[in-house]
Amino acid sequence: MGKITAKDIAAAAGVSASTVDRVLNNRGGVTDGKERRVIEWARKLKIDRALNQRMARTLRIAVLLQRPENPFHAAVQTNFEAATRAFSQFNLQFKIHHIEPAKSDATAELIKSLSMTYDGMVIVSAGGRDVAAALREFGRSGKPVITLVTDIAESERFAYVGPDNAKAGRIAGDLMGRLLGRDGGNILVISGMLTMMGHEEREAGFRAVLNERYTGCRVSDALESFERAELAGDLVFSALKRNRAIRGIYNASAGASSVVNAVKALGRADEIVFITHELTDDRRQLLRQGLIDVIIDQGPALEVHTAVEALAAFFGRKDEPPASLITPVHIHTIENC
Repeated sequence: MGKITAKDIAAAAGVSASTVDRVLNNRGGVTDGKERRVIEWARKLKIDRALNQRMARTLRIAVLLQRPENPFHAAVQTNFEAATRAFSQFNLQFKIHHIEPAKSDATAELIKSLSMTYDGMVIVSAGGRDVAAALREFGRSGKPVITLVTDIAESERFAYVGPDNAKAGRIAGDLMGRLLGRDGGNILVISGMLTMMGHEEREAGFRAVLNERYTGCRVSDALESFERAELAGDLVFSALKRNRAIRGIYNASAGASSVVNAVKALGRADEIVFITHELTDDRRQLLRQGLIDVIIDQGPALEVHTAVEALAAFFGRKDEPPASLITPVHIHTIENC
């Protein structure tokens, strides 16, 4: 075959030669779908041109997550703010929008309001019919929606990026059973919100392992903190006062420092096995002090990196999608924090 021309690419992609010219020379004025097809066929036909150059049109991506008072969400926000520069070759612009986890109606209205001005969305949110319906509507015009960290049922999202939360819960359950030993004991579970699929999956995985292998361990209470750190501490304080038999706490959400303060206030820091998630700076210090026994970390930097690459592949700005959209978790104890 001779030298590939714009006409060859146009024929393969089903567009005009002028459209090919616009895409390859970064002139803009081409729809996302046509741009993706041109780039795809230019790469397949191995046109002699640098196709990894910065794409012509800036694509705006809305990122919906909690305010940075939550340290994990602060880390996610920081990584998305850096991603616009770190992945400049994709020309994706990330804009943060804060949501309140317990206000699904407000989240749904925000999603609707963003549909005309954004090309895609990444969301870390509890589910609910109103949120799922708004996401389905956002994606109906072909715009990608990525659910990050926790999936959203019936959202018809393009992709879920994040850990296998059921497996993470099973890991927590296995570690709790091992640390409590043969005597077992009562365990208090604190979830953020059970309408948040990731938290529901963590709790289900945690319970499943105890039922399968550690029958001496029993979940005596399962409470929701609604992602409010101080409430998590209040719930723990009250539960420990009511039930002296509690020997383990599994906190699947925010509020590790508040939980530690509650346990210390009752003089039970040396008696309680405490397992939680996310290796934030404050939790690392508590781990080093022996006040948290295990942290299961999901790595927000990798999650953001994976989401960015998945979006770039969707828009035809990267040859291949990430090898896996399910990101690993890592176990941290006092020995490797």
